[in-house]
Amino acid sequence: MTDRICPVTFYTMTEIIRKTLAAAETSSAVRVHEYGELPVSALVFSRELLKSCETNVCGHYNSSWTCPPASGTVEEQQKKILAFKNAFIFTTKHELEDSFDYEGMTKGKELHTFLTLEFKAGLGDAFPVYGAGSCPSCKDENGKTHCAFPDPCLFPEKKIGSIEAAGINVTELSKAAGITYNNGPNTVTYFSMTLWNAGD
Repeated sequence: MTDRICPVTFYTMTEIIRKTLAAAETSSAVRVHEYGELPVSALVFSRELLKSCETNVCGHYNSSWTCPPASGTVEEQQKKILAFKNAFIFTTKHELEDSFDYEGMTKGKELHTFLTLEFKAGLGDAFPVYGAGSCPSCKDENGKTHCAFPDPCLFPEKKIGSIEAAGINVTELSKAAGITYNNGPNTVTYFSMTLWNAGD
C-alpha cells in the first residue's frame, strides 16, 4: 500500500486577506463595495487630521486608546504603520435619503463597523486593522461603544485603530488604492484597512 500525500494549497497573503474579507462579508451580511492594495509608502499622513481630532468632533478625544492623545502623534503612528510593507483597503457604500440623513450615515457606519469587526476576528491579532472612527470593540450596558480608557485596554487583541486618528488622508488613500472616495449624491462610503509584510 502506497502512502498518499494530500495536496496542499498555498495561498498568497493577499488571497488569504481576500478570503477572510469574503467570509466576514458572509457572516456580517454587509456587502463590500470595493477593495484594493497599495504599498504603505504611498500613504499620505497629515497633522491637520489630528488637529481636527483635538476639537473633539466625534466625541472620542481623550476617551479611547485608539484616538488622540492616547494613540500617539502622527509621527509615532506613521513609524508603526511604515514598519509594514503593504496595506489592504476595503469600503462599504450606503444609500442616504438626502445629504442631511444623519440617521442613515450612523446606520451605515454601524454596518461597516460590524463588517470590520468580523474581518478583524477572522484575521487574528497578528494583523493591525484600522476602521472608520474610534475602536468599536467594547460596549457599555446599552450597547454603545465604550473604551476602558484611561484604564488598560480590556481586549488588546481585538483593538481596531482609526484611519483618521492615525493621520491618514483618506482622500489620498482612495486615489492610491484605486478606490472611489465619493460614490455619488446621497451616499456615504466608509473605509477600513489592514497591514502586512510581503514575507508573511
